[in-house]
Amino acid sequence: MSSGADIGSMRACRRSGLTPILGVAVFLLVMPVLAATSGSEEEIDWGVMAMTLLGGLAIFLYGMEQMAEALKKVAGDSMKQILARLTGNRFMGLITGAFVTAIIQSSSVTTVMLVGFVTAGLMSLTQAVGVILGADIGTTITAQIVAFKVTKYALFLVAVGFAMIFMGRNERIKQYGNLVMGLGMIFFGMGIMSDGMRPLRSYESFIVLMQNVSNPLVGILVATIFTSLIQSSSATMGVVIALALQGLITLEAGIALALGANIGTCATAGLAAIGKPREAVRVAVAHVTFKIIGVALVLPFIPYFTVLVRDISPVAVETLVGMDRLAAETPRQIANAHTLFNISIALVFLPFSNQFARFCEWIVPDKPLSSEEVLVRPSYLDEALVDTPPLALERVRLEIGHMGAFVNRMLAESIPALLHGKLEQIREISAIDDKVDILYEEILSYLGKVGRKELTESQAKELSKLLIVINDLENIGDLIETNALDLAEQCAAQHLHMSDVTKKVLRDLHTSVAGSVEVAVRAVITNDIDAAREVIGMKSRIQEQVTSAELHEARRLVADEPDRVAVYSVEVELIEKLKHVYDFAERMVKTIEQDHSSKASVTGVG
Repeated sequence: MSSGADIGSMRACRRSGLTPILGVAVFLLVMPVLAATSGSEEEIDWGVMAMTLLGGLAIFLYGMEQMAEALKKVAGDSMKQILARLTGNRFMGLITGAFVTAIIQSSSVTTVMLVGFVTAGLMSLTQAVGVILGADIGTTITAQIVAFKVTKYALFLVAVGFAMIFMGRNERIKQYGNLVMGLGMIFFGMGIMSDGMRPLRSYESFIVLMQNVSNPLVGILVATIFTSLIQSSSATMGVVIALALQGLITLEAGIALALGANIGTCATAGLAAIGKPREAVRVAVAHVTFKIIGVALVLPFIPYFTVLVRDISPVAVETLVGMDRLAAETPRQIANAHTLFNISIALVFLPFSNQFARFCEWIVPDKPLSSEEVLVRPSYLDEALVDTPPLALERVRLEIGHMGAFVNRMLAESIPALLHGKLEQIREISAIDDKVDILYEEILSYLGKVGRKELTESQAKELSKLLIVINDLENIGDLIETNALDLAEQCAAQHLHMSDVTKKVLRDLHTSVAGSVEVAVRAVITNDIDAAREVIGMKSRIQEQVTSAELHEARRLVADEPDRVAVYSVEVELIEKLKHVYDFAERMVKTIEQDHSSKASVTGVG
């Protein structure tokens, strides 16, 4: 869990804009040193430039974060359903990865989701490879947005967004307002950065530096280091396009920097895999491998790639020359190069996704569990997703399945062991409840962190329902652990024995109840209304079995057998506890049934 907290801190630092601003601050410290080596250049007020660039970058990053958060809340539920229902079609995975990442503006979050699905067995590593490639395409949307020269409309978008937030009567309108306002702030920040760099157009030392960046190896190295430090390829591309808007870099330099940004963003995946399961490491290995091999393949063909990008990009009017022409054409060309590179790499590698999956499994093989790893720990909860409530709540459902597997095992094995008088086996089964308790506390803590975020009304309701579910599961575990062990010890101490007919009656009831819990857990994991209704539909049959068992016990009470009253007491208590177990299972799925009924009443569909 500590690694997740570290990554959460890293993400918080990045969202605050601190690390990108530090990167620009280093650049601003270096430039005056270059100025000292050249005394013939026009004086530049570095203090004003620093304030302009840092302020513009802060607004840009804040707007990007606000837009991403609004998109998560507006489309978050649809996004998680799309990923959860992903089929084995690799091309569908590519499209899904691009769409989801374009929405949440973070390939890292998409990668974290993939790790959970692969670990849960809901998605193979081969499928995940396709989604990773799509995620790399989705991250290019930011560069495409900022390359549009609409900075003059930035404050209009800010004003419209603010009006929607201020006057919106429902949560959805307010979130759309946040989205529009965030977009306006992105454009506004870009405009400020671009204007702040205007004095550099006549600054010879900077122009010489940018000419060196035109060397592909130098440009790739610079952008790789910069992106690795700030943990955001989108921020790197924002700075690159801000330079291009002033005609300060050529397309060749922009392509080199874009390729470096693609490699540098792998650092995020690498950090996210530290201390995580082998599946997480494999996803990170796939991500890094794609980027490095892709850049290596493109590097020798950069001159041809440059010609292709120019051919597919808009051309400025012929009257523009020099830096003015670069400023008019290069931003869109760099954005197109960034997108074209990621699409090309995806199309090249997608047919070989099976081979890449096997390669990653070979590089990161499974390892046997050590004695220290036998102790249970959460499989799906990830701190990096706490900031995205729809995805975090989906992870909780998966972890409930993990917890429910232990409860199902306890229920399946403890009652038969009790009926056959296997006291030691029951004691071993009771130890499983310790694992149930550990997972319960972890899920409860995770939901507490999610609950402290800004939730929509539907997300708050879902969180409340999941709390009910984990409480019911934990109650079932405690009921089995406490009562089965107590009853078994009572039978062993008093040498009590049940008749074969009674054992059959209790086994039949136990089979039905255990089945209801198993279906209930499955219904919660998949939010399946049909499975929920199946559990609710079991009520009449289980009630009939309970009534039949109670009548059987009433007839058995008068039987001429030793310790009949004591045996009767144990048997009746066991019937009552099994009935309570079903009550908990029914309450778990009623949260799903009620939610479906409320949605149906709104849409008018039954």
